[in-house]
Amino acid sequence: MNDPIVVVGAGPAGLTAAYELTKRGVRPLVFDGDTQVGGLAKTVVYKKFRFDIGGHRFFTKATAVRELWHELLGKDLLQRPRLSRIYYRGRFFDYPLKAVNVVTNLGLITSVVVLASYARARISPIHPEVSLEDWICNRFGRRLFNMFFKSYTEKVWGIPCSQIGAQWAAQRIKGLSLWTAVLSMLGGSREGQIKTLIHEFEYPRLGPGMMWEECRDRVVAAGGRVTLGSRVVELRHDGERVRTVVIEEGGVRYEQPVSHVISTMPVRHLVRALMPTAPEPVREAAERLTYRDFLTVALIVDQADVFPDNWIYIHDPSVRVGRVQNFKNWSPEMVPDPRLTCLGLEYFCSEGDDLWRMPDEALVTLATREAVAIGLVRPGTVTDATVLRVFKAYPVYDDGYLEALGTIREWLARFANLQLVGRNGMHKYNNQDHSMLTAMLAVRNLCGERHDLWEVNADQEYHEQEARREPAVSAGIAADVGRLAGTQPSVPRSIPVKRES
Repeated sequence: MNDPIVVVGAGPAGLTAAYELTKRGVRPLVFDGDTQVGGLAKTVVYKKFRFDIGGHRFFTKATAVRELWHELLGKDLLQRPRLSRIYYRGRFFDYPLKAVNVVTNLGLITSVVVLASYARARISPIHPEVSLEDWICNRFGRRLFNMFFKSYTEKVWGIPCSQIGAQWAAQRIKGLSLWTAVLSMLGGSREGQIKTLIHEFEYPRLGPGMMWEECRDRVVAAGGRVTLGSRVVELRHDGERVRTVVIEEGGVRYEQPVSHVISTMPVRHLVRALMPTAPEPVREAAERLTYRDFLTVALIVDQADVFPDNWIYIHDPSVRVGRVQNFKNWSPEMVPDPRLTCLGLEYFCSEGDDLWRMPDEALVTLATREAVAIGLVRPGTVTDATVLRVFKAYPVYDDGYLEALGTIREWLARFANLQLVGRNGMHKYNNQDHSMLTAMLAVRNLCGERHDLWEVNADQEYHEQEARREPAVSAGIAADVGRLAGTQPSVPRSIPVKRES
């Protein structure tokens, strides 16, 4: 019997890969250490209130991804209006920009100063653009950078903007400048639809986890396996191919032979898991990669209508919250009682820092106090709350990470049967649609096509033009997939492994 394809991770990328494989007659094995599918796109349920880890807009330029969303959920995908604002110094700024709102909030004199700062940046831009600070100042001017970008961005990443690579902004804020934002505000832009300025998006009726639960069910119905509470702790290789993976499940370890591995696990952990170990320069590069953790305080508010936005960015340095989600405005079915509201106050932190170590009760007190201070809720209306901590929510794109990642990629290229997909799997700012697209292309590579997965989300078009062909994997893989069609997943062939102390 041929060995199965193993998918590491049951988030959007991992489950997309597994589902695409089942549509080709292959029955993969999926392993995830969590007890719930969806990864960062799961939906958490607390006393029938549903909330996201962040908020997940379903918007994409990739036709194949959009079609898959509708294939999985159909009429359960709602068309939702986007409404978001920026809170800064006691005022709410509409986003996308609206001329009257901006001038009213800033005042005429400050507005003129902002435009003058922008003009200076256009006349004498920073060159070369090394940091995110350089990138934003060149497109908005330093005055707007200090007002609307610096505080929020440094809350998210925990490091100065001068230490974040400019390529993050190039991926995350594609095509946007003060000029294009103003053109959009006035009703026309030669740049076309800017990704950050969309006015509508789709959203699952019961949250994004609904999609990944459906995807899991279809994988299982097609004969694949999705095993939760199971961590891949080792990938054993011969220098050219991964031969087996070691799974830890319920305190017991066993070894699973593999034909191929599609991995979404954080790159740093992947390198640590390789046996024999990677060369020292590769291990050092992996340890150079860092991550940002995240926690949400979900507040249950005894108010039917709190604020109309889907979410609000908190750019004010006087509070620690970075963003506030109103999940009821994503979908009315996210709350069990229309007389109540569920808010998600998001705090960006690092494992072990004061926010991360703060007891849940103290976090609820902090979040409640800040929600009142901002003016989002009335005192005494928070009736219940819960706290969710998320490890490694965001790969950090600090100065030097690209060089470190390049060292790792160059060495991993030797493994003909290993592909990296997804956000943490590639240490790249992939949104959900980008992560899914890398998974789709990885499966196509297994079927004989040749796509460079690292080109996904490398330009403004997300590389939805999938006809491009780049060397990515060995040509022999296609034959393996043909043999694997019909492979029985059953119970993995187990090889006892001595558990490490």
